[in-house]
Amino acid sequence: PTSAPPARTIWNFTRWSPHTASIFGGIALAVMAVVAGVSNFAAITPLVIPGDATATAEAISKNQIQFLAGIIGLFVVILLDVIVAAAWFTLFAPVNRILSAVAAWARVVFALGFTVAISQLVVALVSTADPAATLAAATAFTTIWVSVLGIFGIHLLLVGYLAFRSGFIARVFGILLALAGAGYIADAIGMLTIPGFTAIFAGFLFVGELAIIFWLLIRGPRLSRVATAA
Repeated sequence: PTSAPPARTIWNFTRWSPHTASIFGGIALAVMAVVAGVSNFAAITPLVIPGDATATAEAISKNQIQFLAGIIGLFVVILLDVIVAAAWFTLFAPVNRILSAVAAWARVVFALGFTVAISQLVVALVSTADPAATLAAATAFTTIWVSVLGIFGIHLLLVGYLAFRSGFIARVFGILLALAGAGYIADAIGMLTIPGFTAIFAGFLFVGELAIIFWLLIRGPRLSRVATAA
């Protein structure tokens, strides 16, 4: 009798090939960039008026579908974060399995913190009858998000180091990712320690995050194997 064919492994990220990991990671990052941008900057941010609780509650109340769509979009981003964490772990495990696992878990922990932040938007949506509570929750979303981005920054620092050491990704990508990570960490520290701080560093150091998407989608699928770092 012949043995049964192996089960499909598409959902078992530990058995993804570098080709598969690159495609999943690249697509997830590309979709995430669009969904996160639209959800936050087009759907949510325009309805939150800093320092004006009444106007914020009124804007959200009149545009509930828009605000809810933004919340749903951010929850989609969380799912994409988990996919990216799995893709990076698979791609870099041959370089350093322990650091790859730490980097992956750091992104998962960030996703959990981001979930807490998004829950504040849900509170804002259902609290429009109390303008003060609405503005407080909307403000808490930003504060919590930027704060947990420090964990995301640690993730990027580790991914940058692994990319730099990999031998199959140009070292400039590793440097750019590490700089982006440092920017998120700086913003998180500023948010936690400086009253009235506005996150500014990540906005100037995000180039590596965009560049790596193109590498994953164009160069990544050509990988037949991952070279183990010396």
